[in-house]
Amino acid sequence: MQLQYLVKYLSLAPVLIILWLSIQAVILIVFNYFFPDLLFHPMP
Repeated sequence: MQLQYLVKYLSLAPVLIILWLSIQAVILIVFNYFFPDLLFHPMP
């Protein structure tokens, strides 16, 4: 019974990591599209 939960967790973790990184990438791309160069130069 415990092995089933371990396999379910190990198959869920990479999916959640890929989803989280994709969401972060989209947020950074959209932010950089509307406000270019703010990620590299500090705001005055």
